[in-house]
Order: sequence, then structure tokens, then C-alpha cells
Amino acid sequence: MIPHVKEMVEKFKDKPFAMIGINSDGDRSVVQKILKENEITWRNAIDGSTSGPLASAWNVRGWPTIYVIDAKGVIRARNLRDRDLESKVEELLAEMGR
Repeated sequence: MIPHVKEMVEKFKDKPFAMIGINSDGDRSVVQKILKENEITWRNAIDGSTSGPLASAWNVRGWPTIYVIDAKGVIRARNLRDRDLESKVEELLAEMGR
């Protein structure tokens, strides 16, 4: 998934779009290594583990779990991948007139 997400981040860089990762792979040093190795440039929060507070609050049971949230903070889709994810983002941007 990472290559396509990188493409999306670049494609939508001048749009009202943000990719945010919540990483459950361990402590800060572990996560920083993963981000560097995979050249992940978008913001990431560190949840510490798969039972971390963010994963628990959002009822995440599988990784990756993807939420598409609109400009009003409403979850509009969950667990889309690749072209389906990109299409949903394009749809939301069109709703905003962007």
C-alpha cells in the first residue's frame, strides 16, 4: 500500500487533503526507523502497540485500518485500498468544489 499512498500524497499535495498515520509498531525509535526505511513523509502518531489508546478508542482490529474523514470530521469510508481510496478522496474534494 505504501507506494500508492505516496502517490496520493504527492497528487493531492496542493489540495485540502492530509494523510495521517497512526503507528502501532512500537516505541518512537522503532517507528522512526520504519518511517525512514519506507520513506514515509506524512505525519504519524505513535500508538505504541496494537492495543494502544488510539487503536482501542477507534476500535481497530486489523492493520492497516483506513478511515476517510471529510472536512467536517465525519467518517465517510473505512478500509478502502488503492484506486478505491483515491476515488473516495477525489469524490470528497469534488464535493468541496476543489
